[in-house]
Amino acid sequence: MRKPKRAKAAKKSAKTIAKSLTKTLAKTPAKGGKTRPVEAKPDDTKATIRNLRTKLAQALRRIDELEAAADTDFLLGIPNRRGFERELHRAIAYMKRYRASGALIVLDVDRLKPINDSFGHAAGDEVLKTIAATLTRHVRSSDVVGRLGGDEFALLLWNLTETDAKAKAAGFEEAIDELSFTFRGQRVNAGASAGVALLGSHAEAGRALEEADAAMYVRKAQRRHEPQIRIVAG
Repeated sequence: MRKPKRAKAAKKSAKTIAKSLTKTLAKTPAKGGKTRPVEAKPDDTKATIRNLRTKLAQALRRIDELEAAADTDFLLGIPNRRGFERELHRAIAYMKRYRASGALIVLDVDRLKPINDSFGHAAGDEVLKTIAATLTRHVRSSDVVGRLGGDEFALLLWNLTETDAKAKAAGFEEAIDELSFTFRGQRVNAGASAGVALLGSHAEAGRALEEADAAMYVRKAQRRHEPQIRIVAG
């Protein structure tokens, strides 16, 4: 997901202000294009420094806010693809250094399109919000749940064996299969398909995402013969 233009402009402006304020704390322009120490009374100098430091702190906080916004899905309040991939790279770097392990799960909502087509995108958004909340409840605080885009989610889970990771993926599918929604007097059940890739000291972020994505599509093909979405008249 690309950063909104306004966020980019605001971030650039905040960085410019921070850089300018940092320089001003040390010196001010003089005639002839040269610089020289600020000549002021001690009390005035202290007050000026305090004021500039306050503005600098505000600018740096604004930069942090913009960075966080650029990494967050505006609808679901979880990391977007950019934010999740950043967390995945950090996790793999940690695993390589400390020989830790984990699992990556890519999960795709089965047939979300019929819900959007039948009840509108607001209904589809409600389904996505509920699924995001469900996934978040089923992971530990150290794990990461993100949205890669559209109806595709990703989960970064720490310290799982292959058996545990596959059991977790099946658990996520079951939890989402059990969700029920009512739109215009009709009850709707949307499912999900999950694929797993193991993470360790030899993992690469891009390859792991591709592996989990491929496994997800295999699982989706298997689920074509299973109940996926039922619309029942209320």
